[in-house]
Amino acid sequence: MRQSGLVVELLETRHVRTALKTMPVKSDRNDARGIAQLMRLGWFRPVHCKSMAAQETRALLTARKLLQVKLHDIEMSLRGILRGFGLKVGPTTPARFEGRIKELVSGHPSLERIAAGLLAARVALRREFDRFEKEVRATARRDTRARLMMSVPGVGAIVSLTFTSAIDDPTRFKSSKQVGAYFGLTPSKYQSGETDIDGRITKIGDAWVRAALYEAANIILIKPLKGCTALKSWAMKLAKRSGLKKAKVALARKLAVIMHRMLIDGTSFRNAAAA
Repeated sequence: MRQSGLVVELLETRHVRTALKTMPVKSDRNDARGIAQLMRLGWFRPVHCKSMAAQETRALLTARKLLQVKLHDIEMSLRGILRGFGLKVGPTTPARFEGRIKELVSGHPSLERIAAGLLAARVALRREFDRFEKEVRATARRDTRARLMMSVPGVGAIVSLTFTSAIDDPTRFKSSKQVGAYFGLTPSKYQSGETDIDGRITKIGDAWVRAALYEAANIILIKPLKGCTALKSWAMKLAKRSGLKKAKVALARKLAVIMHRMLIDGTSFRNAAAA
Protein backbone atom coordinates (compact mmCIF):
# COMPACT_ATOMS: atom_id res chain seq x y z
CA MET A 1 0.00 0.00 0.00
CA ARG A 2 2.85 2.41 0.73
CA GLN A 3 4.53 1.52 -2.55
CA SER A 4 1.28 2.56 -4.24
CA GLY A 5 1.56 6.00 -2.65
CA LEU A 6 -1.07 5.50 0.07
CA VAL A 7 -0.69 6.77 3.63
CA VAL A 8 -0.85 3.88 6.10
CA GLU A 9 -1.66 4.34 9.79
CA LEU A 10 -1.84 1.51 12.33
CA LEU A 11 -4.25 2.16 15.20
CA GLU A 12 -3.90 1.25 18.87
CA THR A 13 -6.42 -1.56 19.32
CA ARG A 14 -7.20 -0.69 22.96
CA HIS A 15 -8.25 2.83 22.00
CA VAL A 16 -10.35 1.66 19.04
CA ARG A 17 -12.07 -1.00 21.14
CA THR A 18 -12.93 1.52 23.86
CA ALA A 19 -14.30 3.98 21.32
CA LEU A 20 -16.43 1.38 19.53
CA LYS A 21 -17.92 0.17 22.83
CA THR A 22 -19.93 3.41 22.97
CA MET A 23 -21.95 2.26 19.94
CA PRO A 24 -25.16 0.45 21.02
CA VAL A 25 -25.31 -1.77 17.93
CA LYS A 26 -22.30 -3.98 17.12
CA SER A 27 -21.93 -4.86 13.44
CA ASP A 28 -19.20 -4.91 10.81
CA ARG A 29 -20.77 -1.94 9.06
CA ASN A 30 -20.90 0.10 12.29
CA ASP A 31 -17.33 -0.90 13.15
CA ALA A 32 -16.11 0.37 9.78
CA ARG A 33 -18.07 3.60 10.24
CA GLY A 34 -16.66 4.02 13.76
CA ILE A 35 -13.07 3.52 12.60
CA ALA A 36 -13.63 6.04 9.81
CA GLN A 37 -14.93 8.54 12.37
CA LEU A 38 -11.84 8.02 14.53
CA MET A 39 -9.61 8.70 11.55
CA ARG A 40 -11.61 11.76 10.51
CA LEU A 41 -11.53 13.31 13.99
CA GLY A 42 -7.90 12.33 14.63
CA TRP A 43 -8.91 10.65 17.88
CA PHE A 44 -6.45 7.78 17.67
CA ARG A 45 -2.90 6.91 18.61
CA PRO A 46 -0.76 5.66 15.72
CA VAL A 47 1.29 2.50 16.25
CA HIS A 48 4.76 2.00 14.81
CA CYS A 49 4.95 -0.54 11.99
CA LYS A 50 8.03 -2.63 12.67
CA SER A 51 10.60 -3.36 10.01
CA MET A 52 10.92 -6.79 8.45
CA ALA A 53 14.22 -7.42 10.26
CA ALA A 54 12.60 -6.70 13.64
CA GLN A 55 9.70 -8.99 12.85
CA GLU A 56 12.05 -11.80 11.81
CA THR A 57 14.02 -11.44 15.05
CA ARG A 58 10.82 -11.51 17.07
CA ALA A 59 9.64 -14.61 15.18
CA LEU A 60 12.91 -16.37 16.05
CA LEU A 61 12.55 -15.46 19.73
CA THR A 62 8.90 -16.59 19.69
CA ALA A 63 9.82 -19.98 18.23
CA ARG A 64 12.56 -20.46 20.81
CA LYS A 65 10.22 -19.50 23.66
CA LEU A 66 7.54 -21.88 22.40
CA LEU A 67 9.91 -24.85 22.44
CA GLN A 68 11.20 -23.85 25.87
CA VAL A 69 7.65 -23.80 27.26
CA LYS A 70 6.76 -27.16 25.70
CA LEU A 71 9.93 -28.73 27.08
CA HIS A 72 9.05 -27.51 30.54
CA ASP A 73 5.47 -28.79 30.16
CA ILE A 74 6.65 -32.28 29.19
CA GLU A 75 9.08 -32.49 32.09
CA MET A 76 6.48 -31.27 34.59
CA SER A 77 3.89 -33.67 33.17
CA LEU A 78 6.29 -36.59 33.59
CA ARG A 79 6.93 -35.58 37.18
CA GLY A 80 3.18 -35.33 37.83
CA ILE A 81 2.38 -38.69 36.25
CA LEU A 82 5.03 -40.50 38.25
CA ARG A 83 4.10 -38.74 41.47
CA GLY A 84 0.63 -40.28 41.19
CA PHE A 85 2.30 -43.69 41.53
CA GLY A 86 4.47 -42.64 44.44
CA LEU A 87 7.57 -42.13 42.30
CA LYS A 88 9.31 -38.84 43.02
CA VAL A 89 11.83 -37.56 40.48
CA GLY A 90 13.44 -35.05 42.84
CA PRO A 91 16.19 -32.57 41.95
CA THR A 92 18.00 -33.39 38.71
CA THR A 93 19.71 -31.78 35.71
CA PRO A 94 18.59 -31.68 32.06
CA ALA A 95 21.33 -34.17 31.17
CA ARG A 96 20.36 -36.66 33.89
CA PHE A 97 16.57 -36.19 33.65
CA GLU A 98 15.98 -38.96 31.09
CA GLY A 99 18.08 -41.49 33.00
CA ARG A 100 16.26 -40.67 36.24
CA ILE A 101 12.86 -41.21 34.60
CA LYS A 102 13.89 -44.56 33.13
CA GLU A 103 15.24 -45.63 36.50
CA LEU A 104 11.93 -44.86 38.22
CA VAL A 105 9.63 -46.53 35.65
CA SER A 106 11.73 -49.70 35.42
CA GLY A 107 9.49 -52.69 36.15
CA HIS A 108 6.22 -50.81 35.33
CA PRO A 109 5.26 -51.79 31.74
CA SER A 110 2.52 -49.18 31.34
CA LEU A 111 4.65 -46.39 32.78
CA GLU A 112 7.57 -47.46 30.60
CA ARG A 113 5.46 -47.00 27.44
CA ILE A 114 4.18 -43.61 28.58
CA ALA A 115 7.62 -42.41 29.60
CA ALA A 116 9.19 -43.67 26.35
CA GLY A 117 6.76 -41.61 24.24
CA LEU A 118 7.17 -38.44 26.29
CA LEU A 119 10.95 -38.79 26.46
CA ALA A 120 11.13 -39.24 22.69
CA ALA A 121 9.14 -36.04 22.25
CA ARG A 122 11.44 -34.34 24.76
CA VAL A 123 14.54 -35.40 22.81
CA ALA A 124 13.12 -33.97 19.58
CA LEU A 125 12.15 -30.70 21.29
CA ARG A 126 15.53 -30.45 22.99
CA ARG A 127 17.33 -30.89 19.67
CA GLU A 128 15.31 -28.15 17.98
CA PHE A 129 15.55 -25.88 21.02
CA ASP A 130 19.35 -26.16 21.00
CA ARG A 131 19.33 -25.27 17.30
CA PHE A 132 17.24 -22.17 17.96
CA GLU A 133 19.49 -21.27 20.89
CA LYS A 134 22.56 -21.32 18.64
CA GLU A 135 20.76 -19.29 15.99
CA VAL A 136 19.69 -16.67 18.54
CA ARG A 137 23.23 -16.24 19.83
CA ALA A 138 24.62 -16.09 16.30
CA THR A 139 22.05 -13.42 15.44
CA ALA A 140 23.07 -11.41 18.50
CA ARG A 141 26.74 -11.60 17.49
CA ARG A 142 25.93 -10.34 13.98
CA ASP A 143 23.69 -7.51 15.17
CA THR A 144 25.69 -4.39 16.03
CA ARG A 145 22.92 -2.95 18.20
CA ALA A 146 22.49 -6.20 20.12
CA ARG A 147 26.22 -6.33 20.86
CA LEU A 148 26.01 -2.75 22.08
CA MET A 149 23.15 -3.66 24.44
CA MET A 150 25.13 -6.61 25.81
CA SER A 151 27.69 -4.18 27.22
CA VAL A 152 25.09 -3.52 29.96
CA PRO A 153 25.64 -5.85 32.96
CA GLY A 154 22.91 -8.48 33.21
CA VAL A 155 21.89 -8.12 29.56
CA GLY A 156 22.56 -11.12 27.33
CA ALA A 157 21.58 -12.20 23.85
CA ILE A 158 17.90 -12.82 24.63
CA VAL A 159 17.32 -9.52 26.44
CA SER A 160 19.25 -7.47 23.89
CA LEU A 161 17.43 -8.94 20.88
CA THR A 162 14.06 -8.66 22.59
CA PHE A 163 14.66 -5.00 23.38
CA THR A 164 16.12 -3.95 20.03
CA SER A 165 13.42 -5.75 18.01
CA ALA A 166 10.71 -4.04 20.09
CA ILE A 167 12.32 -0.59 19.79
CA ASP A 168 13.19 -1.09 16.09
CA ASP A 169 13.58 2.64 15.33
CA PRO A 170 14.86 4.49 18.43
CA THR A 171 14.32 7.90 16.84
CA ARG A 172 10.53 7.50 17.07
CA PHE A 173 10.75 8.42 20.76
CA LYS A 174 11.16 12.12 21.47
CA SER A 175 12.75 11.37 24.85
CA SER A 176 14.35 8.28 26.36
CA LYS A 177 12.09 8.70 29.39
CA GLN A 178 9.12 7.73 27.21
CA VAL A 179 10.47 4.20 26.79
CA GLY A 180 9.62 3.20 30.36
CA ALA A 181 5.99 4.24 29.86
CA TYR A 182 5.90 2.60 26.42
CA PHE A 183 6.62 -0.80 27.97
CA GLY A 184 4.25 -0.30 30.92
CA LEU A 185 6.90 0.24 33.60
CA THR A 186 5.52 3.52 34.97
CA PRO A 187 2.88 3.84 37.74
CA SER A 188 -0.75 4.32 36.80
CA LYS A 189 -2.55 7.39 38.14
CA TYR A 190 -6.16 8.14 39.08
CA GLN A 191 -7.01 11.74 39.89
CA SER A 192 -10.50 13.15 40.31
CA GLY A 193 -11.39 16.04 42.61
CA GLU A 194 -9.73 15.44 45.95
CA THR A 195 -8.79 11.86 45.00
CA ASP A 196 -5.24 11.40 43.79
CA ILE A 197 -3.98 7.80 43.68
CA ASP A 198 -0.68 6.51 42.31
CA GLY A 199 -1.28 2.86 41.47
CA ARG A 200 0.80 -0.06 40.27
CA ILE A 201 2.62 -0.04 36.96
CA THR A 202 0.35 0.09 33.92
CA LYS A 203 1.69 -3.12 32.28
CA ILE A 204 0.74 -1.86 28.83
CA GLY A 205 2.90 -2.52 25.81
CA ASP A 206 5.15 -5.49 25.11
CA ALA A 207 5.01 -7.94 28.03
CA TRP A 208 8.07 -9.85 26.75
CA VAL A 209 10.25 -6.75 26.87
CA ARG A 210 8.94 -5.92 30.34
CA ALA A 211 9.78 -9.43 31.56
CA ALA A 212 13.23 -9.34 29.94
CA LEU A 213 14.10 -6.00 31.56
CA TYR A 214 12.87 -7.26 34.93
CA GLU A 215 15.06 -10.36 34.62
CA ALA A 216 18.08 -8.19 33.82
CA ALA A 217 17.34 -5.99 36.84
CA ASN A 218 16.98 -9.07 39.02
CA ILE A 219 20.39 -10.37 37.90
CA ILE A 220 22.04 -7.03 38.67
CA LEU A 221 20.60 -7.01 42.19
CA ILE A 222 21.21 -10.63 43.23
CA LYS A 223 24.50 -11.45 41.50
CA PRO A 224 27.96 -9.91 41.98
CA LEU A 225 28.43 -8.36 38.53
CA LYS A 226 31.28 -6.05 37.57
CA GLY A 227 30.74 -2.58 36.14
CA CYS A 228 27.38 -1.79 37.73
CA THR A 229 28.25 -0.83 41.32
CA ALA A 230 26.74 2.67 41.10
CA LEU A 231 23.57 1.39 39.44
CA LYS A 232 23.22 -1.43 41.95
CA SER A 233 23.78 0.85 44.95
CA TRP A 234 21.06 3.18 43.63
CA ALA A 235 18.61 0.27 43.40
CA MET A 236 19.57 -1.11 46.83
CA LYS A 237 18.90 2.28 48.46
CA LEU A 238 15.49 2.26 46.82
CA ALA A 239 14.90 -1.32 48.03
CA LYS A 240 15.48 -0.27 51.65
CA ARG A 241 12.74 2.37 51.33
CA SER A 242 10.17 0.65 49.13
CA GLY A 243 11.03 -3.05 49.02
CA LEU A 244 13.01 -5.27 46.68
CA LYS A 245 10.23 -5.87 44.13
CA LYS A 246 9.63 -2.16 43.56
CA ALA A 247 13.37 -1.62 43.31
CA LYS A 248 13.60 -4.25 40.57
CA VAL A 249 10.79 -2.59 38.62
CA ALA A 250 12.42 0.82 39.01
CA LEU A 251 15.76 -0.60 37.89
CA ALA A 252 14.09 -2.24 34.90
CA ARG A 253 12.61 1.12 33.91
CA LYS A 254 16.00 2.80 34.32
CA LEU A 255 17.63 0.09 32.18
CA ALA A 256 15.07 0.74 29.43
CA VAL A 257 15.91 4.46 29.45
CA ILE A 258 19.67 3.80 29.50
CA MET A 259 19.53 1.21 26.70
CA HIS A 260 17.45 3.50 24.49
CA ARG A 261 19.93 6.34 25.01
CA MET A 262 22.74 3.94 24.11
CA LEU A 263 20.94 3.13 20.85
CA ILE A 264 20.58 6.82 20.06
CA ASP A 265 24.18 7.76 20.90
CA GLY A 266 25.81 4.50 19.80
CA THR A 267 27.89 4.42 22.99
CA SER A 268 28.64 1.52 25.32
CA PHE A 269 27.38 1.28 28.89
CA ARG A 270 29.02 3.62 31.41
CA ASN A 271 28.44 2.80 35.07
CA ALA A 272 28.86 6.32 36.45
CA ALA A 273 26.71 7.92 33.77
CA ALA A 274 23.97 5.34 34.34
CA ALA A 275 23.86 6.17 38.04
